Amino acid sequence: MKDYKKTPQPHYYTGKLYGYSAKDIVDDFDLSAWTSQAVQYILRAGNKEGSSSEQDIQKAINVLHFELDRLHEKSKTRTGQLVE
Repeated sequence: MKDYKKTPQPHYYTGKLYGYSAKDIVDDFDLSAWTSQAVQYILRAGNKEGSSSEQDIQKAINVLHFELDRLHEKSKTRTGQLVE
């Protein structure tokens, strides 16, 4: 098994002031996969070469839509109601 804690993060996933990595932040908050991905896009917005802030923000919005769809589907089945 690969030890991901020791894998260096690209500079655009590391904060400039305190040096926190995006991975450590999403791990600490125990976010779902889609939400984690959205947060990482937001944190790197405008810092990755070849990716503009607008592109990264749009990617975050897209994956948050996936998360909303997942939550909606989950809530329909958790209540015990019949799916329409």
